[in-house]
Amino acid sequence: MTASPRQLPYAPTPYSYLPNSALSATISLDEEVKLSTTAAERDLHDSLAEIYSIILTLDGLEKAYIRDSILESEYTELCSRLLNQYKSILKDESVSREFVDLETFKNEWDIECPRATERLRVNLPATIAEPSASHGGPSNNASQSRTSATGSQILLATENFITFLDALRLNMLSKDSLHPLLSEVIQSVNQVTTIDFENRGKIISWLIRLNGMKATEELGEEEARQLTFDIEGAYAGFKATLN
Repeated sequence: MTASPRQLPYAPTPYSYLPNSALSATISLDEEVKLSTTAAERDLHDSLAEIYSIILTLDGLEKAYIRDSILESEYTELCSRLLNQYKSILKDESVSREFVDLETFKNEWDIECPRATERLRVNLPATIAEPSASHGGPSNNASQSRTSATGSQILLATENFITFLDALRLNMLSKDSLHPLLSEVIQSVNQVTTIDFENRGKIISWLIRLNGMKATEELGEEEARQLTFDIEGAYAGFKATLN
């Protein structure tokens, strides 16, 4: 009976290899491989890894929301947290410089994540940016869409519109001045009504435009005039839903 050939403990190769004893003596398999030589480099790599993780997590969260696998309230909270973490990390100049932009980062690390890309572009959870497209479906009756709105919620939305328009009149035209105020406008409006009133889409469009700017970048005179016109129109459209 012929004995079966002994199985090698490693994959055979067509080339013979003799270990170099001198080289083996200088390499320890137990030694930690260091990717960074300084604390600053370690922090940079950690931050980029966190951004990578946020993008993948956000894409998964968007898929779960689309499949109704998560409650709207949980989705909104988690999505807002991820968006804030993403923005916070990129406030570091060294991280922002290495990151370049989202498309460059995605290409470098060979990821697509289209849903996360869109959410980062809008910079708002879907429940806030598109409330009429939320799981409950759109409402065709304006009174039904705001039955749960209280007087204080209506007042808050009104005040936020006025505060934003006042900021424009005071020539506060930088992203870090306008974007938070306009975010408060759309969030407070959504607490009152999910109706797609006239010029509501302009609020979202300007949020996307502002989100694409650098923190200290300012709108030009013509852009500021157009923004004022659009938000005044949205304010009028909002007030029409209250009649």
